[in-house]
This record gives sequence, structure tokens and C-alpha cells, in this order.
Amino acid sequence: MNILFSDFKEYLWVTNVIIVFSGISFLFFGVSCLYSNFMVLEFKRYDLDKFRVLVGILQLLGSVGLFIGLFFENWAILASLGLAILMAFGFMVRIKIKDSFLLSFPSLFYTILNMILFIILIRFENK
Repeated sequence: MNILFSDFKEYLWVTNVIIVFSGISFLFFGVSCLYSNFMVLEFKRYDLDKFRVLVGILQLLGSVGLFIGLFFENWAILASLGLAILMAFGFMVRIKIKDSFLLSFPSLFYTILNMILFIILIRFENK
């Protein structure tokens, strides 16, 4: 039973759109995390200020991995899983500090988006 896609071309188009969207997003998030005064204050609010640079670097590495994954699928598989895990932790932090759903939603959205990408890529690996 093939619920998600009817053929390989449809899969390829959808995954490329998700990869580009997520890759651009995490490029922005990573740079913002490293250089934005707002993000310095946010990480202090999370009581995680010592992890801000690491998170920014991981976001940039995930972004680069997704873009490389446009040509080498294994990179996209690894990057999408890594970003999904990173954003799941981000969502848990938001829940822990009792942020509103509106403030927490982006991390949940990117967790789900990158997990969907990971599942699709694994499902169609080597086709």
C-alpha cells in the first residue's frame, strides 16, 4: 500500500522542496543564533547560554548537510535526523520554561518537517 507517493518523481520533487526550505531556514537560524543579540538573550532566558554557539553551529551544519543532500542522499538523511532531534530538544526546552504554544510551535514544526523528510528519504533510499 503506497499512501505517500504514487511514483519516484513525486517523491523527488517533494523532498527537494523540503530540503531547500529547511536548509534556508536553518542557515538563517544558525547565523542568527551565532550573531543576534536577541538570541543571546533568548538562550539566557532558557538558562542555556553556554550552548548557544554549539546550537548555532549544529544548525549551520544541518543546513549544509541538507544542501549537500540534494546531490548525495545520505547527507540529507543524516542532516534531517540531526535537525529533527535538535528541534525536538528545542521544543522540550520551550515546554519546560512554559512558553506559549505560539512561541513553541516553530520548534515543533521543524521537528515534524525534518522527521517527515527523514522518513521519506529512508523509504525511497537507493531508488
